[in-house]
Amino acid sequence: QLQLVESGGGLVQPGGSLRLSCAASGFTFYYYAIGWFRQAPGNEREGVSCIGGSGSSTHYADSVKGRFTISRDNAKNTVYLQLNSLNPEDTAVYYCAAARLGDGVTVQAMCLMAPHEAWYDYWGQGTQVTVSS
Repeated sequence: QLQLVESGGGLVQPGGSLRLSCAASGFTFYYYAIGWFRQAPGNEREGVSCIGGSGSSTHYADSVKGRFTISRDNAKNTVYLQLNSLNPEDTAVYYCAAARLGDGVTVQAMCLMAPHEAWYDYWGQGTQVTVSS
């Protein structure tokens, strides 16, 4: 069964940290770039960070640069997103998605396609991150 399953969300105080995981099954994981996206109520979905199949290419939204770190373990079919120095503006449902990138398509482009759900091959169900004191 093809699926992506997110975990690791929760309630954290401002300045705190979380690590999100995106576990994949049912497809050849290393062929796919993986992105983390988030959507807060009333807001458009935003591309947070994306990583290429080998893990050598990454992209971060300006709003999370220096605070979030994306990584992947292809042996475990899992992508991680380390969230540090969280603030209330980071509160959202976080989703991971997979896309097999064509020639010349960068992970930056992948992240920028966030509002276009059908552009991606697979989506997870999301995990809630709430930053509040």
